[in-house]
Amino acid sequence: MLFLPLIFPLLAFAQPDSLSTSLRDLRTWAAGTTVTAEAVTAFGGEDSCFVAMPIPDAVWQRMQGKSYQPNPHISRSDLRYLRLLHTDYDHKIHLGEMVCNRQIADRLLDIFRQLYEAGYPIQRIVLPDDYDADDERQMRANNTSCFCYRSVSGSKKLSAHARGMAVDLNPFYNPYYIDRKDGTRFVQPATARQYCNRNKQFPYKIDKNDLAYRLFTRHGFAWGGSWRTCKDYQHFQLRE
Repeated sequence: MLFLPLIFPLLAFAQPDSLSTSLRDLRTWAAGTTVTAEAVTAFGGEDSCFVAMPIPDAVWQRMQGKSYQPNPHISRSDLRYLRLLHTDYDHKIHLGEMVCNRQIADRLLDIFRQLYEAGYPIQRIVLPDDYDADDERQMRANNTSCFCYRSVSGSKKLSAHARGMAVDLNPFYNPYYIDRKDGTRFVQPATARQYCNRNKQFPYKIDKNDLAYRLFTRHGFAWGGSWRTCKDYQHFQLRE
């Protein structure tokens, strides 16, 4: 009993640094940072961490000239900013952020909360603007994202991402590819060619037995991995 007063102050002294740092990151929502489970609890729990809101001014400024371009199809009021938690393959908790169409905001919150609670690994969820909205760059970084005003690769047709109606999940390990008529294969990201072989086992792989596949399809999304003319294993798009 004589040693207890010595032990407790040491424990109390050892904890606040990581807790206070995590709480600061949660309060500012520094997406991409690692936080502790204790800080999540102190912040108000999961209910305070899975939130959809109109796009804050600071986020809107980040998007200008990058993921958002002036256009006649979608405006700021059509979009929502999501705050999310996710765990990576090493079971660390990270802060995530995503912009999506307001029509699917609640569905995505439900999907990503269930993925988090199941410990489903997602490496990174930050805005494409952190990569200057360069899709190749963010895919190589294995960044999960939704809204980005852009065309379908190799065409002038607007992507479902341009309306915030599609999510690319763990894209480096779940690439897009199409086999051309000349016998060549086009892959995005270009560095992920080995992951076109879906017979292999590797981290972050999506298939029809995967929890993400089951959750997204249950919420009305189609999976690009089921497409016939090409494969887009990262891609979940709301069925029209």
